[in-house]
Amino acid sequence: MGLPKNKEDKSAQTPETHANDGIALACCNFVSYEKFQTANTHGHQWFGEVQITQAPFRVIARPNLYRRQLHFENPDSNKPNLNQYRKRKGGTITPFGFRSGDYVLAKKADQEYFGWVGGYTDTEKAKKVSVYDINWKRIGQFTPSKVKLLQRKTGLLVAR
Repeated sequence: MGLPKNKEDKSAQTPETHANDGIALACCNFVSYEKFQTANTHGHQWFGEVQITQAPFRVIARPNLYRRQLHFENPDSNKPNLNQYRKRKGGTITPFGFRSGDYVLAKKADQEYFGWVGGYTDTEKAKKVSVYDINWKRIGQFTPSKVKLLQRKTGLLVAR
């Protein structure tokens, strides 16, 4: 098919690194390598045709959400309130109306950030929503009033 392949830097998020393998796999549905036999010759050849056209390249990833860890810490019988011996780890719904994995627009210091909700802090001192980029690196923690929901969680992160 003549698709260029970048074998030097596998971490680069470019079509030459990742998309060409997917294109080749998709083409297998339309092209096949089959036996043939005529009066004079026999062998194998490709049957079918694929026309490759330009298309947008999007990075698609799964969110790296915290899963339930029921036995992360052992109970401490010396604490006065026995319900407080384990810290909250993750969770899917924030008290601010967002869900982990929601695509949002967050504002801080006259700058706008697009990303996905990955966690929150809800204490007496601070109420914050953590927003992450496509590589699940935290962009920052934002006040819930400055975070706007753009799209509900789909289970996939699609770079825009």
